[in-house]
Amino acid sequence: MRKLIIKPDMMQTAAICIVVLFIGKWIKGKVDFFEKFCIPAPVIGGFLFAIIHLFLREFGILEFQMDVTFQDPFMMFFFTSIGLIASIDIIKKGGVGVIIFYIATVILVFLQNGVGIGIAKFLGEDSLLGLLCGSITMVGGHGTAGVWGPEFVKNGFVGANEIGMAAATFGLIMGSLIGGPIGGRLIKKNNLAPSVLDKEENIRYKEEELINTVVEEINVNEILKTMAVIFVSIAIGVILKNELLKLWQKLILPAYVTSMLIAGIYRNTIGRKGTFKVNERCANLLGDIGLNMFLAMALTNLKLWQLAEVAGPMIIILLVQTLIIVLYTTFVTFNIMGRDYDAAVLSAGMCGFGMGATANGVANMSSVVEKYGPAPKAFFILPIVGAFLIDLTNTFAITFFASLF
Repeated sequence: MRKLIIKPDMMQTAAICIVVLFIGKWIKGKVDFFEKFCIPAPVIGGFLFAIIHLFLREFGILEFQMDVTFQDPFMMFFFTSIGLIASIDIIKKGGVGVIIFYIATVILVFLQNGVGIGIAKFLGEDSLLGLLCGSITMVGGHGTAGVWGPEFVKNGFVGANEIGMAAATFGLIMGSLIGGPIGGRLIKKNNLAPSVLDKEENIRYKEEELINTVVEEINVNEILKTMAVIFVSIAIGVILKNELLKLWQKLILPAYVTSMLIAGIYRNTIGRKGTFKVNERCANLLGDIGLNMFLAMALTNLKLWQLAEVAGPMIIILLVQTLIIVLYTTFVTFNIMGRDYDAAVLSAGMCGFGMGATANGVANMSSVVEKYGPAPKAFFILPIVGAFLIDLTNTFAITFFASLF
């Protein structure tokens, strides 16, 4: 029996990915496991498609050859939108706590990369395997994995896309499993509890949030204006990237990095107020669309058969990364954040976003405060660092390590 090869064009591929995305959403709504661990819908649907594709291919029945022309534009859209919501004013409002937690996260980024590369070399594997199982997928998650996988493939590392997505999914699950227990253990061991001030601040914080929340209108004009800023930022960013590559030819630099920087500069200058003020609701909306479609395309196009050769070493590195973050949050994060109740809650949060995504970090903290009481400072600090601050820093760290190998 001759294997059937299907080659969808870019529009047909996009249509398949949208269907896969909504199948993932449906499954997530039906299965508590996926909801509990904050597994994104495109990851659920995409992996399901990739697994079915693996079996069809291995049994010689059917093979898809997708045209993922739209994948990079969606990726650029998502990361550039992050630059548009990166407000320096919010960072200033977070105070010293944000700076300290940010520094702790930067150290974690370099530690994850150093450990990953070191173990990969020890096992006789490519250093890029260690980097893929480092901050690319741990702090970075699926979005960053989807960007750097193709970059590594261009540099001769076959299977980088599949390794990245598998490692990111492992991180999401493990980060969610260990976060709550670590936070709870620190609270019990040190006899911690929310202070009266914490409880009062929590009430005041929620009241201020309600009072100060300005509901930005979403309409065609606002969406087009936000899209214009994103497209212009991407255009200028690509020019800037090309100039940087002329100066340093060995530099591995995805185009989104410079575009995100340009968008961030706009957000904190022209886009702060007035006619050209950034509409953050529109930026978040467009960014969510970009991320969902980018992940759906990246995961639907996975070639899982390329994982076989490195599955063993990859699992070893990821298990060590899990041990590292348990020790780091317990002995470093907790101590430098003040050894108080908020520090314990932040330690639980770092497990979540340090191995997966900000949403997982917030979910971890929510499970802790639900049992022990409010931690308003922790809920203010972690999203600022996890939502956009660390993304930029992580990108530069990955670029540095990648350029070495």
